[in-house]
Amino acid sequence: MHRCYLPDESYEPGKILTIRGEEAHHALRVMRLQIGDACEVFDGAGHAAQGKVRGAMGGELEIEVERVLPPLPRTAGIVLAVAIPKGALMDLIVQKAVEMGVRRIIPLITSRTIVRLSPAEAENKRKKWSRTALEACKQCGVNDIPSVDSPLPWIDFLRGAEELPPLRLHCAIIPQAGSLREALETGRAAGQSEAVVLVGPEGDFTPEENAAAAEAGFFPVSLGPIILRVESAVFFAVSAVRYALDPHLSAEHGLPGNH
Repeated sequence: MHRCYLPDESYEPGKILTIRGEEAHHALRVMRLQIGDACEVFDGAGHAAQGKVRGAMGGELEIEVERVLPPLPRTAGIVLAVAIPKGALMDLIVQKAVEMGVRRIIPLITSRTIVRLSPAEAENKRKKWSRTALEACKQCGVNDIPSVDSPLPWIDFLRGAEELPPLRLHCAIIPQAGSLREALETGRAAGQSEAVVLVGPEGDFTPEENAAAAEAGFFPVSLGPIILRVESAVFFAVSAVRYALDPHLSAEHGLPGNH
């Protein structure tokens, strides 16, 4: 069933919703929706409804709400802070992070980050990644659109660390990195339902950055003996956090991770 994004609108049975602009164009010209077709709408803030197309004229799409959908189960509140990789990998990371239930994505500029952006380029990237997040929500059925921050310099990220969840996991390739399994078990036992996942660049963080992360309350954890690419580290760590901290996912058989 095609999903349309319609923010700032209340959903109730019998109400006629009007989709305009790019969303209407995509539904009518790309997806070829016609009168009578079923459609789903969501507002990006957790609300969604199902209905049928009742009108399609002048580039506008009218949908009559048939039923309001119940809220989706709440997932662990994961903040992903990741150094921007080169090429188009950040698009893939954003897409998959949305599918895995990440609520906020913070792209980072670190000492070894290859990508360098002017303020205008950074804003363009943020808009592009935000569109990627929206499209991922439409495809995978997520009704809360994660926020995507503008690329943030490392030092500025650390300055705002106190506002982040207290369970701060730094995926690290250093001898003193602890067990991801044990960190998650401790967090779950303490009733934590939110966490930060911090992943560095291709060349990893510098020793100075590792030390600064520790001072800001980030606990270094190992993802195992195999050196993972940035995107692989993201998927591995976020999946483990979801499994450990989501209230509706069973953890009776142990957690992914390593000792």
